[in-house]
Amino acid sequence: MSALRWGCGAAGLGRALVPAGRRRLLAEEGAGALGGIWGRRRSSSASPCERDRRKDWGHAELLEVLEARVRQLQGESVSEVTVKRVDVARIPEGSGSSFQLSRKAEAGAALELRGRWAEKLDKEKRIMQKRKQRLEVKLQAHSQKPPREQQPRLLRVEPRLKNGQLAGCLQRWARGSPTSPWEEQLAQVLQEAPQKLNCEEVQAPADRGAEAQLSGQRQKLLAFFECCLLTDHLPLAHHVLVTQHGNFRRRRLLTLAMYNTVMLGWARKGSFKELVYVFFMVKDAGLAPDLLSYAAALQCMGRLDQDASTIKRCLEQMARDRLQVQKLFLAVPMSEEEQAVLLTAVRKVKPAFSPPPRPTPRVNTSPLLKDIYAQDGPVSYPKLHLPLKTLEDLFQQQLRVELATTVQVKSVEKAPALTSEVLHARETLRSLRDQWEAALCHELQEIKAELARRAHEGRPTLYPHLCLLSEQETAQMLLQVLQVLPPQGESLIQLAYQLGTRAFNRHVVQRKQREHQVQALQRRYSEYLRLLACDTQVDPPRLPRQYWESLGGPGGEPPPEQPWPLPVLVQLGKQLAEVLVRAVRMPRSPGAPPGAEQLIPVLYHVYSFRSFRQIGILKPHPAFSQLLATAAEPTLTFEAAEVPMLCPPLPWTSPHSGAFLLSPAKLMRAVEGTIQHQERLEHCPPAALHGALDALTQLGNCAWRVNGRVLDLVLELFHTRGCTRLGVPPPASEAPRPPSRRPAPGTPPAHLAELRREAARCLKAARELRSLRADALYRLSLAQHLRHHGAFWLPHNMDFRGRTYPCPPHLSHLGSDLARALLEFAQGRPLGPRGLDWLKLHVVNLTGLKKRESLQARLAFADQVLDEVLDSADRPMTGRKWWMAADEPWQTLACCMEIARAVRSPDPATFVSHFPVHQDGSCNGLQHYAALGRDSAGAASVNLTPSDLPQDVYSGVAAQVEVFRRQDAEQGVRVAQVLEGFVSRKVVKQTVMTVVYGVTRYGGRLQIEKRLHELQDFPQEFVWEASHYLVRQVFNSLQEMFSATRAIQHWLTESARLISHMGSAVEWVTPLGIPVIQPYHRTAKFQISGGIQSMTFNNNSDSSQRPNTLKQKNGFPPNFIHSLDSSHMMLTALHCYRKGLTFVSVHDCFWTHAADVPVMNQVCREQFVRLHSQPILRDLSRFLVKRFCSAPRSQNFSKNIQMRKLFQTLLALPETGTFDLEQVKRSTYFFS
Repeated sequence: MSALRWGCGAAGLGRALVPAGRRRLLAEEGAGALGGIWGRRRSSSASPCERDRRKDWGHAELLEVLEARVRQLQGESVSEVTVKRVDVARIPEGSGSSFQLSRKAEAGAALELRGRWAEKLDKEKRIMQKRKQRLEVKLQAHSQKPPREQQPRLLRVEPRLKNGQLAGCLQRWARGSPTSPWEEQLAQVLQEAPQKLNCEEVQAPADRGAEAQLSGQRQKLLAFFECCLLTDHLPLAHHVLVTQHGNFRRRRLLTLAMYNTVMLGWARKGSFKELVYVFFMVKDAGLAPDLLSYAAALQCMGRLDQDASTIKRCLEQMARDRLQVQKLFLAVPMSEEEQAVLLTAVRKVKPAFSPPPRPTPRVNTSPLLKDIYAQDGPVSYPKLHLPLKTLEDLFQQQLRVELATTVQVKSVEKAPALTSEVLHARETLRSLRDQWEAALCHELQEIKAELARRAHEGRPTLYPHLCLLSEQETAQMLLQVLQVLPPQGESLIQLAYQLGTRAFNRHVVQRKQREHQVQALQRRYSEYLRLLACDTQVDPPRLPRQYWESLGGPGGEPPPEQPWPLPVLVQLGKQLAEVLVRAVRMPRSPGAPPGAEQLIPVLYHVYSFRSFRQIGILKPHPAFSQLLATAAEPTLTFEAAEVPMLCPPLPWTSPHSGAFLLSPAKLMRAVEGTIQHQERLEHCPPAALHGALDALTQLGNCAWRVNGRVLDLVLELFHTRGCTRLGVPPPASEAPRPPSRRPAPGTPPAHLAELRREAARCLKAARELRSLRADALYRLSLAQHLRHHGAFWLPHNMDFRGRTYPCPPHLSHLGSDLARALLEFAQGRPLGPRGLDWLKLHVVNLTGLKKRESLQARLAFADQVLDEVLDSADRPMTGRKWWMAADEPWQTLACCMEIARAVRSPDPATFVSHFPVHQDGSCNGLQHYAALGRDSAGAASVNLTPSDLPQDVYSGVAAQVEVFRRQDAEQGVRVAQVLEGFVSRKVVKQTVMTVVYGVTRYGGRLQIEKRLHELQDFPQEFVWEASHYLVRQVFNSLQEMFSATRAIQHWLTESARLISHMGSAVEWVTPLGIPVIQPYHRTAKFQISGGIQSMTFNNNSDSSQRPNTLKQKNGFPPNFIHSLDSSHMMLTALHCYRKGLTFVSVHDCFWTHAADVPVMNQVCREQFVRLHSQPILRDLSRFLVKRFCSAPRSQNFSKNIQMRKLFQTLLALPETGTFDLEQVKRSTYFFS
């Protein structure tokens, strides 16, 4: 079995899928496997009864296959096809009860296909039959016409110009024969180039929706031109450019970047005539050449060895356009070879000219980072525990992995006995895959030929994108995807996005190979390892980013690969998915000899309902799924970027350079399709990002290894029946099943409805279990694959608020209790005099038994239960199993094992520990609010002040709510009387925890309602009223206990509301210099038509749309606090690295070796105080005023009123209290 997992995830793009030929039925896509990157769902307009019918019909999987087969055969002009006559693959006798259930589901669903839905389906079939008949008539008439030879359309070179003067000039020069016509012509064009845009460019679209559509079309067109250059189809790109330019309605799609792209292509080929044609079109479009335009012209002249007079006139025109020659070498991304050619041209006119030296890297001047970049202070940067030779070998292994783009991993699923049936199934699969690869290659060739024909007609197509990879590589990628399609199918939109992304990633790797970047990387990385290896020294000591930059050549970094726009990715993926559907077929009986039986499609495009929404999915035939299950192939296939690295990651040096060796990675993960985050990063001064870049590099440089003893125990449970309580999902055979008996005739409608709901619940539970089981399978298989590696690494990036995440999604420390317990530091550290005590404290913290006790009491408790700890370590599955009752059982068990090894060592102080010890913030969001507002009462509640015992804010809020409840009960409030004895810490904890992150009263009520439902003794008829009452009292309690916090929240919310009302998204800069912009906008739609299904996307993060006021104002307070806690974490990481500590984090939970916990605690407190000693709110106010209130007065009176109100609100900063931040340094339980 193969397991290509879809990439990671993200949040905010909804999409509606409109089936081709089914215009009356709206197919809308809900949130799916892209991890929340799709937007919110719409409500269904169907009646409840109609929803039940649709839902039941959508669950009848085999019937969907049959209906899809009917439609597919009808599309292939197979006459008189009915459901009863459809040929399906015969299922082997021993295929199990799942197919019997499918048959029963089919029979049950057939009974439900009466009524309005059945009428709609019948009507649709009649319409499709009539269309088929009309199409047959047309095809017959077309076939009777005599064939005519189709001559390939010639590619246009000479443009059609709208400006009569320019057109006449071009005609004279084209027909005349001066000595050097094109050189003279270029000079003439440059001199007469207009300095303003024409009216077509000035006119903006009528509304933001049209602007968004125009932006999407431009992105697709620019991607077409860029891919044409990469695939050596420059004449085709020129032809499409000329065609688009000649159509005055389409010309508004063209931008200077598109003209420049084609010009650059001709410059690289030394084709001066075609380059001049493009310059004519630039002038005709009313655009002024920029630095890239002149760089292309000069590069072309340098390749052709032109005389100095033409180059001189070009440089003079540059000066008149106020463009400096020096900036050609600084601001224009070029390869070293292109820079050399450009320099040759310039020196013909200016022999003494030398390219300006690369500017000296600036040092970040933030007061928070002053000590990090100081050259005079003592530093002790940590070294890895591996020698240089070992690291070089690991680099070569990782390089081979990324060049291959995929990794084969042995599955930990229990292997079946190698019976003749299993061996025959595997051999059948191998034979079919060989046939499918040939069929896919043939289909891809036909598709490329058709798309090339369309492109020759002047229309941009996907032809150059499909040419980036060979047919064989694309076919293998498609077969890998086919291997992992679940039996219930995959949403077409998600599948298309993932296929497009995989194609782009493979193209990036291949391009780096073609441009010899791999060889340069090998040389540079070999030198870089001298900084990290334990047996080499670099003098003076430097941060990894600084040292990597010093090893770069004079030309700097190669130009970054620009990601393809989301519409291009999805359209390309959709095209590839359709190729897969058409080309991949199998015999009706998998065991039949080739050619003996009719072939049937392996994949069907069907429609199903998910949460009452109709979506298009690609579903494998049950016979293919059964063949895969029978074969039970022992390998999984992962993308290279989904697997931890085998060598230290590349340092982050810019928004587009870092992490993996060859695979592309984003510095800032964001909603797919958004570009505003990347634009902010690229326009940010490089030095301003140094703090974030260095912190991410430091987190990625932490070496990990697998905890083998824990892994063996988890695998033991995984191979049996799992254990839900311990986070090990059971196999699919343990999933609940719907009643197999059909309801008797005359069953009451209410009972039938209950049976349908029960079947739906069982199906939902089975799907969730399959997902959890697959997730565990991938994690455990990767852990088993890496357990014998001495070390591996997890490159990091960040979200738009600055919070950091590991890039590999399946195996990392950012996950569940089980995921964290599987990992430990690869580099050990002796425990020292206090390390064992910290291990004991950590195991008590993990159990959750002594949260409100002092450290001394927790340590005494650890000594009391030492026998239980040792028993858990020695006999985890057969002993007293003390560890299983802990809050975090697997981490508790891992810590028990570490303590057992330490106490049994000859000298615990010299025991080398690899176990990470955590220090967790005490309601960290409220800690930041209390520090911002200098709120003494709030600070005491969240452990910012020294105390003998840890303060529990949740218990404090519960006590305050109880006071309010008692007062109301005495006044006769019924619900307050009912709640007597039920107000507890557990009931209010989730609401208190999330209120700091923007939870509303509605969301808080749902949280409390859920907790009340869990109380068996609470009268359930009062749940709704009691939840309303409690959420009101929780908010009142927080208002009283954290008055400054609520004032700051209100100020942030009101500021965001006013900013979004003015038509802007809220943005700010974190204390470490990271630019942040909130990606919440109104929905913009774009459509991909044609093929097996049309798709309409709802993009909620398009910056060309007006902001979503509700999300902007509700999101600002929590996002701002998240940006502060990420700044605190990064400061702690950088200072720990400077002191030689190993440090990683899970947001506000900091990890290090047991021996280094005191040092980390000191750094953590010092950096919190330094962070909040800055005037954070005042700086935020000044930034927002400058950004949103500095525009000149508008003629719109209401807009001026809004700006004035915003200005007044921003200046009215919340009042602060008198809390002394220095107390944090003495607080034991601030992080504990």
